[in-house]
Amino acid sequence: MPYGIMFALAGAALAAALAGVGSILGVRTAAQASAGVVSEDPDKFGKVLLLTALPGSQGIYGFLAAIIIANAVGLLGGELVDVSVAQGWQILVASLPIAITGLFSGMYQGRVAAAAVNIVVKQPDASGKGVILSAIVETYAVLGLLVTILLVNGLGLGA
Repeated sequence: MPYGIMFALAGAALAAALAGVGSILGVRTAAQASAGVVSEDPDKFGKVLLLTALPGSQGIYGFLAAIIIANAVGLLGGELVDVSVAQGWQILVASLPIAITGLFSGMYQGRVAAAAVNIVVKQPDASGKGVILSAIVETYAVLGLLVTILLVNGLGLGA
């Protein structure tokens, strides 16, 4: 396997893996707080479920970036593009915005979501505020995904 394609696929793997780990850790943090609430008051399950699930989106963004990279190099239903070593490195570096923002925003969104679970405990009617606070952290993963998409598309592979 040529080294260029190897570096490109390493970038796809990094995007999916690091953003996925951020989601795993974030969902775990929020779920731990939510489980405590639900054990005391099962009727609050619906309100804490969204807060628990929110940090999972970063993993989806990393997966999407990996698919975009795999498609750009022709791995999905086409001929493999001849990727030079330099282009492979460029793709790997282009994967870093979503890999890094997905990792950290997933972890920290989980912390914010866990704190927002306290809103549900004390003021169940104000749970939407906790969702908004948690969603603000996700903005940076969305920006990381956008940068990765722009960088990968800007390389013009196969053109």
